[in-house]
Amino acid sequence: MAKRGGFSGGMPGNMGNLMKQAQKMQRQMEEASKELEEKEITAAAGGGVVEVTVSGKKEITNVKIDPEAVDPDDVEMLEDLIMAACNEALRQMEELSQQSMSKITGGLGGGFPF
Repeated sequence: MAKRGGFSGGMPGNMGNLMKQAQKMQRQMEEASKELEEKEITAAAGGGVVEVTVSGKKEITNVKIDPEAVDPDDVEMLEDLIMAACNEALRQMEELSQQSMSKITGGLGGGFPF
């Protein structure tokens, strides 16, 4: 008597291929993440008087402030410039990260555990 429906053991061919592709994608994403961690992005504010460098781990690794940006009577301006440079550097790093992952996933987006 022939079996109806189902498979006689193991994964169906298409499911096996899908799993292999998912594992390959996961390895590629791990490699891309490691590469991103080694990158740095520098962003400037105030025409370059404040520069902030952010690592791929999204940590600030360097802050450069031109002495002419330091005005003891206007500390708020310097604070705003530092914040703006930090936010821009982090935004650029996030964009680079998304572009890198999109190349691997083909734009599938999030929601995958790998």
